[in-house]
Amino acid sequence: MDVWQLVLVALVMLLGVIGVLIPGVPGPAIVWAAVVWWALSDTSGTAWAVLIGSTALLLLNQALRPLLPSRRTRETGTRRRTLLAGGLAGIVGFFVVPVVGAVVGFVGGVYGVERVRLGSHRDGWASTRTVMRSAGYPVLVELFCCLLVMGTWLGATVWG
Repeated sequence: MDVWQLVLVALVMLLGVIGVLIPGVPGPAIVWAAVVWWALSDTSGTAWAVLIGSTALLLLNQALRPLLPSRRTRETGTRRRTLLAGGLAGIVGFFVVPVVGAVVGFVGGVYGVERVRLGSHRDGWASTRTVMRSAGYPVLVELFCCLLVMGTWLGATVWG
């Protein structure tokens, strides 16, 4: 697989990861499609193992979806900007502190926005807990799954 095709696969994956943060965009499906594209072009055993693992993880994510709170931000009163800031901080955190940084970054991003909006640590933290209970967990779980797929693909591409 040539470098330009790998760059395009990476961009499609990034689009899917960001799509998780935008209501109505099927982020996990876009990430999975990018892995399928890569696995069909690079027919190594590693590529197929990543595809099988990614498929299993994203299917597990879909199976867990009904068990998590609703993602509808209007009904829960959660501001989209708050989840977007948390998601972007989670993406950065995933690559700065591999894997666990996604969770820390997401919650930290949500807290940062709420702290600035409400003006105090106490109110910001209380609002962060409310956001996470109402709409944050489903976004975080979906984002984390997509980031794990992207990280696995990146690891397989660089070291595989």
